Amino acid sequence: MKQTILTVTENKHLTPDVCRMTLAGDVSAITAPGQFINLKIDGFTLRRPISVCDYDDKSVTILYKIVGHGTEAMETLVIGTEIDTLIGLGNGYDTAKSGDAPLLIGGGVGVPPLYNLCKKLLAEGKRPSVILGFNKKSEIFYADEFRALGVPTYIATADGSEGTKGFVTDVMKDLDYTYFYTCGPMPMFRAIEKTAKTSGQYSFEERMGCGFGACMGCSCKTYYGNKRICKDGPVLEREEIIWEAHA
Repeated sequence: MKQTILTVTENKHLTPDVCRMTLAGDVSAITAPGQFINLKIDGFTLRRPISVCDYDDKSVTILYKIVGHGTEAMETLVIGTEIDTLIGLGNGYDTAKSGDAPLLIGGGVGVPPLYNLCKKLLAEGKRPSVILGFNKKSEIFYADEFRALGVPTYIATADGSEGTKGFVTDVMKDLDYTYFYTCGPMPMFRAIEKTAKTSGQYSFEERMGCGFGACMGCSCKTYYGNKRICKDGPVLEREEIIWEAHA
């Protein structure tokens, strides 16, 4: 974890309630896809944890959904705004276990961390496929960006307005894959757990107080004891999670 000042270089809407922000500065503490950053927004006591969508040597890109006062404030930040940021938080995805043809499954705001993961898997010579799940067509974002990477990209919408009508598992059940990576809401996780054919990694979305393991407010029950989503996660392996505790 590192505390640094990052500068907004982009802040734009992708859909009516999802925005993309790019921040420039020293992001060297980010080392793996699936990690997150924690932003100090003026006027708010608690920082805002946001997963990393993409990063390079000089910048980090995040996607965020406007759901409350904190993200409403983020929406108003203009280019040139400086933000006190904790970076390099969480453990990220482990690509060593992916096999040759991993499947990436994102639901709603769980989509962003899969983008850099997909790029890394491609760089390693893997052949990933992607399923993105949304409620309806108007909520879809980043499908074109995944397609631009040259990977098979499937869409599921609950109302059938785009792609497969239903949920990500309605697409997943018919695909062959060597491993899976996912990020999204708990109901989606429970459905994936009943459908998955292989081992995999879940990136949990939890409300966080501190974001670096001090408050114990985001614990998950595992066979190895309680794990803090912010520090020991957000990525946990399928076999270690006590799913009965999340029923």
